Order: sequence, then structure tokens, then C-alpha cells
Amino acid sequence: MNIAIPVGAFGIMLLFSYLYIISWRSKFAKRKKMPPEAKGAWPIIGHLHMLGGARSLLHITLGEMADEYGPLFTVWLGTKQTVVVSSREMAKECFTENDLALSSRPKFLASEHLCYNYAMFGIAPHGPYWREMRKISTLELLSNHRLDLLKHVRASEVEISIKELHKLWAQQKDERGQLLVEMKQWFYDLALNIIGRMVAGKRYYGSGAGSEEARQCQKMLTEVFHMMGTLVVADYIPFLRPFDLFGHEKHMKAVSKELDSILQGWIDEHRQRRTSDSNFGQQEDFIDTLLSVLDGTNLGGYEPDDVNKSTVLDMLGGSDTISIVLTWALSLLLNNPRILQNAQHELTLHVGKDRQVNESDIPKLVYLQAIVKETLRLYPPFPLAAQHLVTEDCTIGGCLVPRGTRLIANLYKIQRDPLVWTEPLEFWPERFLTKHANVDLRGSLHFELIPFGAGRRKCPGILLGLQVVHLTLASFLHAFECSTESGSPVDMTQSSGLNNLKATPLQVLIAPRLSCNLI
Repeated sequence: MNIAIPVGAFGIMLLFSYLYIISWRSKFAKRKKMPPEAKGAWPIIGHLHMLGGARSLLHITLGEMADEYGPLFTVWLGTKQTVVVSSREMAKECFTENDLALSSRPKFLASEHLCYNYAMFGIAPHGPYWREMRKISTLELLSNHRLDLLKHVRASEVEISIKELHKLWAQQKDERGQLLVEMKQWFYDLALNIIGRMVAGKRYYGSGAGSEEARQCQKMLTEVFHMMGTLVVADYIPFLRPFDLFGHEKHMKAVSKELDSILQGWIDEHRQRRTSDSNFGQQEDFIDTLLSVLDGTNLGGYEPDDVNKSTVLDMLGGSDTISIVLTWALSLLLNNPRILQNAQHELTLHVGKDRQVNESDIPKLVYLQAIVKETLRLYPPFPLAAQHLVTEDCTIGGCLVPRGTRLIANLYKIQRDPLVWTEPLEFWPERFLTKHANVDLRGSLHFELIPFGAGRRKCPGILLGLQVVHLTLASFLHAFECSTESGSPVDMTQSSGLNNLKATPLQVLIAPRLSCNLI
């Protein structure tokens, strides 16, 4: 049924909303210096008409605004006042002395419908429930001990994928002894197999995978994370929610039902196995762990199964992040043959050519680790960190940031700051072996490189993500020679959306680098 909005009533709503914003700004402006506000805002929609679109990506547009207004400035996303942070110094202020005030999240329709009414740990509001889930995530799911127990999953999946790729090369190589492979999809399939096995005991690609269930799962995950990165008008102009412009909310509700059916099926399978399998406990995955630890836990009114499902979904999102990092890393290496050659030389030196890479080799591969850091600096998987909600008035950069403001850290801009990085647009891993050798990625001490966020709300899966990225990249580079077709450079166009996906496929020519009997 179509809903008609009387023109006069709609005009009155716009007028009163505009007057409210003006009076709200004036009240705070009289009290204390506010961050400079970007020009060009319109009533009601704010700066939305200036951001993103076909001509420019949002993080690039906000970066250009920072060049004009400074490292701390205000934009209006609809009726929502939003402060944008674009320098190391501002980020440090935010996520040290102001970290508690910035530790909550705004509410979005996608978080409500697709994340079990904000139960997902990464987007849950700050409070007792979030603290309890952080404890469970860090101590039960992502601790060093737990990840060490699951290292055989990472090792076996990488080994299987390398073998299957070699088998494909042997069957389909051309007259030059090369095979053209689309590596973006290969990285995603491998990452989803690793995370899927660790989380739910599911393997979706390659030998032993259930193809129909795999297609359904991948379709749902792609749809969910696409919608979580879609700009929904009602998130920024809330009084328009009843009209569901463009049908986003209706679509979310439909997808959430399909998603819930898949995830609930996994939990039911695990619950059945716990009661029927005498060997249960020997190969426990994350769902099993959550079934055990959530009983008797204060979940703030959430049902244990909903918390389990939201946590599983959050973890599965990590496969997307991992594949994005690997895709950009290989793209950069193909466009910089000298660095690719150096990486393979390091592998030959420390691993040799008589065996494959083991996870225990990674600490010795310092150049490869520098390549990953440099990739994350230039192409963070999330160019804009997840939005923070200011829960109490605070001061950043000498400016008042009022309670209720939203805050975005522009990681893409921070990590390309020419005041911090020499030749910031160049791919130069050696910087992390010299001047920036001590910079880490944990978002606690160094704020010039925070691809996984910083402070209380940083990603808890940093260690797992890096383990998978390092092992996969090292294993692929060690096992195969790689190049582009006709020596042409890789297209580095970025796509719009929540994640920093490479916009085009990554077509790579491969040939074995090791003896065939070693793969």
C-alpha cells in the first residue's frame, strides 16, 4: 500500500527540523568553541548531497574536506551531527583520554534487523552486555590459547587450497605453462573455509564442500554485509522511517528471516551433536563454546541463541576482511615486481624450496610482515572506522564535541598523512623495517596506523586476521610464480560501500615455484 504525505505537513516537518538544528547549534556555539563545520549543508539532508556518489568515494571526499577544514571538522549526515577525525593526534585524543565517552555505537536499521536487535558484539551499545561479550570474545573465542588450538584448521585449509590450485594448473595450464586465476574469489573462498570451520565446523569450497549450502550461505553473507554498508535514508533522517524509502527495511526483514534459518540450523546441529556424539569436545568450534559459556550468563535480556547467532555472523564477517587485505596485498606486489621478488627471496632464504610454509616460519618473515602492514596502511579494509556515538560532552583538539554527536575516524586519511609518512602514496614496505619499525597494529600505542580501529571498540580479531593473512600470502608466494596478463598493471580502483573492496577482478597468471611433489 502506498502512503501519501500531504505536501503542507511535510513542509512543516522540514521547517521545524531545520529550526531545531539551527537553535541546537547556536546553543552549543555560545558555550564553547565547536569543530569547524563544512560549508554547503542543506536543511534536513545536511551534507549528504556532497558525500560519495559516482564521482568520489566517501573516505576520499571526507579527506578532501579535511584538507580544507582541518583534522577535526563537522558534517551533517541528514539530521545527525558528525565529527570527522583525520589525523594521528586527533585519533590519539579520541581513543585515550576520551575513549570511554566514545565507546558506544549509533543505532542503524541494519543493526536492528540483521544483527539481532544490536546483539552483535561489534555494533552493540556500550554497557554491561557489551562488556560481558567482550570478555567472552577475548577469553573464550579469540585468546592466544584458543587460536593456538585451532592452528591446524588454518594450516590444513591453506595446504588444501594450494594443492587444489596446483591441481587446476596441471589440468588447465596453457602452452607457456601458466594458468589464469581470478584470485579475489580464491582468497575469499579460502578465508571463508578457514573461518567457517573455526566458527561452525563448515567447509564450503573445494573438496568435501556442500555446494548448494555454500551458495546459499555466501549469498546471504554478501547480502547482509552489503546492506550493512548501504546508506539508508531513515538512519540519518529518522522521521522518514515510516515511509521506507527505496524499500530497504522491507528487504532487510526478508533477508534476516533467511539468515536466521541458516544460523539457527547450525546451532540445532551442534546441540544435537552434543547429545549424541560420545567424542564431543575433542574438536570444539566457536558455536560449541558459546553453547557452553552462554548458559547462566547475564545477556541483558537477549536469548542465548540470538547472541550465539549474532556472534557467529560477526566472526564470519572476518572472512571478507581477510580476503580484502590479501587481494590488495597481491595487487600491490604485482604492480611492484621488485618487492614481489624480495618477498620470494626471503621465503627461499628462511623456508627453502624443499617444503611448504609453516605458521612457525612467520616470525622470521619480517619483510612479508612489513608488506602486510604497508598494505593495511594504504588500503585499510574499512577506510572509515565504524561510527562512534558520543555519550557525554568531551573536548577534542580544544573543541567541544557534544553528547549525541557521531564520530568517524577517516583511517584512509590518517594513514596517508604526509606529516607522518615519507612519500605516503608509495608502496614501500621497507618503512616498517626502518623509521616505523616499532609501529604495531593494535590501536593502543600508535595511532598513525589503526586499520582495525583503536581503544575499547577496536576489532578483537586482530591476531586471528593477521595469522590467516600472513600464512596465506606466504604460502601462495612460496608455491607459485605470479604475474599479470601481458605485464599490464593491476587496476587499483576501489569500490564504494562499507568495505574497501577492489572494484574489478584480480586476474593472475600462475606457475609452480616448488617441485610438484612438494605440493
